[in-house]
Amino acid sequence: MTKKNKDESCCASETKDTCCKVESLITVDERGQMVLPKELRDKANIRAGDKLALISWRKDGEVCCFTLIKADALAARVKEFLGPVLKSISLE
Repeated sequence: MTKKNKDESCCASETKDTCCKVESLITVDERGQMVLPKELRDKANIRAGDKLALISWRKDGEVCCFTLIKADALAARVKEFLGPVLKSISLE
């Protein structure tokens, strides 16, 4: 991996354990709807009725990319992050 200067940096941070990859090109229809290809849904174990959180990333005031996170996984991460903080507040 080459070192990027600040202006060329990706809006999402990279570590040795993460990798960005173009999985598919998705078309937005006239109603603003998109379809996640079945192969990607299968890889990510996304089933009908699953909730996904859409996170936007901004750079220079404009949205540069989106991230989809399963709502259950996001809730678990928030609980993991805030749990110790809330415990310390309740103990005071």
